[in-house]
Amino acid sequence: MLRFLVQFLKYPKSIGAVAPSGKFLAKKMMQPVNFQNAACIVEYGPGTGVFTKELVKRKNKKTKLILIEQNQLFCKILKRKFKNQPGVYIIEGSAENVNKYIDKFGFKTVDYIISGLPFASLPPELSKNILKETKKAIGKRGRFITFQYSMVKRKFFEQYFKICGCLLEMCNIPPAYVLVMKNSNSKIPI
Repeated sequence: MLRFLVQFLKYPKSIGAVAPSGKFLAKKMMQPVNFQNAACIVEYGPGTGVFTKELVKRKNKKTKLILIEQNQLFCKILKRKFKNQPGVYIIEGSAENVNKYIDKFGFKTVDYIISGLPFASLPPELSKNILKETKKAIGKRGRFITFQYSMVKRKFFEQYFKICGCLLEMCNIPPAYVLVMKNSNSKIPI
């Protein structure tokens, strides 16, 4: 918890919260995922691994789980926690490069992208780049699942995706909305 707070104080725009997400939010984020059939799941910004722990516990043995984390300290924590888990790959890098990363594992698209990124505090251009690449990475059948503490960014997400589900987790501090999105037929905005 203290490490997380220190990282927030150092990098408030990229961390976005003073504490890791709670276990109730982690479980709510897993509800839309069909773990039986998922060949590849990507997690953006796993931080200290709250969502990752649930993903590892529930994923199929054959499913590849690719964690993309840009914070060096969090990458070390993730490697210590999950290095012996089969099918889990930790990449120190940016979600902007998701398609480059999944291509290295032989995937053109993925089944799910689970995001812990703080889109409300990320620079707008970075958010746009990540969503453009996410749109490509989930293809026609994949889902993008993220959480937000308010619905301020809803219209922004709707420029890229169709929101096909919204779950509220009241037991998280603060309460959070889980948005489930898929590609629509709309073109990628410039």
